[in-house]
Amino acid sequence: MTTPKLLNRLTFRQLQVFQAVYDQQSYSRAAERLGLTQPAVSSQIRQLEQALGQPLFKYAGKTLHVLPAADALAASTRAIFGQVSRLQMALSDMAGTISGELDLAAVSTAQYVVPHLLARFRAHYPNVQVRLRVCNRRQALERLAERCDDLVIMARAPIDEDLACMPILDNEMIPVVWPGHPLLTARAPTLEDFARHFVLTREPGSGVRSAFEELAAAQDVRLAHTIELGTNEAVKQGVMAQLGVAVLPRLAVRLELAAGLLDELSLPGFPLRHSWCSVHPRDRFPTPVAEHFLRFLREHLGEFHAHFNAPLRPLPSHGVDCLPLTGDH
Repeated sequence: MTTPKLLNRLTFRQLQVFQAVYDQQSYSRAAERLGLTQPAVSSQIRQLEQALGQPLFKYAGKTLHVLPAADALAASTRAIFGQVSRLQMALSDMAGTISGELDLAAVSTAQYVVPHLLARFRAHYPNVQVRLRVCNRRQALERLAERCDDLVIMARAPIDEDLACMPILDNEMIPVVWPGHPLLTARAPTLEDFARHFVLTREPGSGVRSAFEELAAAQDVRLAHTIELGTNEAVKQGVMAQLGVAVLPRLAVRLELAAGLLDELSLPGFPLRHSWCSVHPRDRFPTPVAEHFLRFLREHLGEFHAHFNAPLRPLPSHGVDCLPLTGDH
């Protein structure tokens, strides 16, 4: 088939549906991602296969297999969408306005940081609609693999050459206790002393829990007395209620430390440090809005670092309210 004939038979919608099926490895998940019915997705793929003259996918039982033609088309589709995104960004720059949607996922510890970044971003680009989903580390990795979001904000980003990562801020995790806790007056307390108390932890899949458990294993300390709570807020309240001790991100307890509701305990090996990063697959070109958000973060990293390392104060505002944020806490 000649190129002109192929151009006349292909549509961007077909390529968009194809890319979703290729990324999700599933017709049903692609339909959910695009807000379509599964028959509508099947119809678009069938029309695309007819236009190309080759099958793209094949079901064997309940497993969807990707055929060689699909791999070749995926490479071209990514390049096409990348060029269209760059064109859209160039046109938006010429018009002096950036509008569209920004879909972010952030690990729960980053919920204390990301809204500040979004507030500053939308002060510059008020026409951007923001959606933020808050999840734990395991869920963030799943969403990253399934390409559910424009960007994922997480600490301890996977070491993977197929992922593009940009450090944003340091995430310090510290041991916290209630004021008057006996460990505060103990001489040179250790992690083993800490672990003799009830330790409040997040659920499996939490990045903070994993980092703390790795440190305990490295120091050969057994965490025999733990109480699992579902959120950082529940853990904070549990410590203040003298239910137990905990390890939490410093930014999650800034207000409580400043107000004297919690105390930081000095222990060997702390604070644990990992950087929050923006992460996205290298082969998925960021949308124009996501590209502007990344550029904005790069240009204002110094300001963000200064703000979060300084005594409590609000970031300067331009009076633009953020849209409501949605997420699982």
